[in-house]
Amino acid sequence: MNKVMTLLRLAAAATLTAAATLTAALACAATPGLQTGKLELKSAGPLAFGPDGILFIGDSLNAAVFALSTGDTAKSAAPRIEITGIDAKIAALLGTEPAQILIHDVKVNPLSKNVYISVSRGRGPDALPVIVRLDGAGKLTALALDSVSFSAARIPNPPVSNLAAERRNPRLETITQIAYVDGRIIVAGLSNEEFASNLRTIPYPFTQGSQDQARGASIKIFHGSHAEYETQAPVRTFLPMKIAGVDQIVAAYTCTPLVTIPVSALKPGAKVTGKTIAELGMGNRPLDMIAYRKDGHDFILLANSYRGTMKLSAENLDQYPPIEDGVTIAGVHGAHVSALKDVLHLAKLDDDNALILAGRDSLDLRSVPLP
Repeated sequence: MNKVMTLLRLAAAATLTAAATLTAALACAATPGLQTGKLELKSAGPLAFGPDGILFIGDSLNAAVFALSTGDTAKSAAPRIEITGIDAKIAALLGTEPAQILIHDVKVNPLSKNVYISVSRGRGPDALPVIVRLDGAGKLTALALDSVSFSAARIPNPPVSNLAAERRNPRLETITQIAYVDGRIIVAGLSNEEFASNLRTIPYPFTQGSQDQARGASIKIFHGSHAEYETQAPVRTFLPMKIAGVDQIVAAYTCTPLVTIPVSALKPGAKVTGKTIAELGMGNRPLDMIAYRKDGHDFILLANSYRGTMKLSAENLDQYPPIEDGVTIAGVHGAHVSALKDVLHLAKLDDDNALILAGRDSLDLRSVPLP
């Protein structure tokens, strides 16, 4: 019995030491513009990585994007990942049941290749936001945020919070996707303005003037399957891409327009009309997308709620005429990737492999070759 107790104490001490080491790394990483203190998240949604291991966290309930210094900058090769029941493992880490876990996003640190997962522990308005890290050895750790280096960009004009909303609290649509590109964080979501659909480009490091930039541009698109222009639908997922030498956003919307939007047009307060270059099918919600190059050609991999995972050509996207008539399927064509089923999230692991979160009753996290 004494031997068993000793082993349990040693295991507990090792866990505390690992957590303390991770917390110290988070707190001590010095990056200009960051403050040290307690990072109080109200929600943990879309994630993105910037330079020097900076993790950007979209917090819709707080109407803010936080930049967190992870201190996770040691370069590493991408591991092979195969974790069955990742939701159950995260639930056990957080002391709850798998049914009480919601995974909102999965991103890979491009330096360390460690995986970061935004999670809700619990459901409804009292759910607790958590950021979980998976290292190359397969160990899960919940990030302690009591004393960390971070900064924030506040999002002006967010949708009004309505916990009694019939379907979904509109405040949760404040931030639907984020990405870091060339010194800017790009934020998609909704505002409370007349043209609710919004894209914001916020310079990083964040400054006192970031809120002016965060006002963003209002976006109008032609929705082919609805045969009308729309200003209320948020971008569900997007990619920053250079198309014919021009920086563009390739954005996917519910039911399912694919739209290009020039980054140069995203001025605070501007009203911008995107160019619809594809209709991928009705009754479908795009979930996540990544860009990659294979065999000398450029592709987009797009995970969908209804139409499965699609591989789209990302070449000559500027040459597609704008869709301005009622159509169901048109423009850029996608081929279904039958081997990738029930994919909820996609992340680029390296030049040859993707990381996918997939499943229905139970969720698995695994690396797969890019198709």
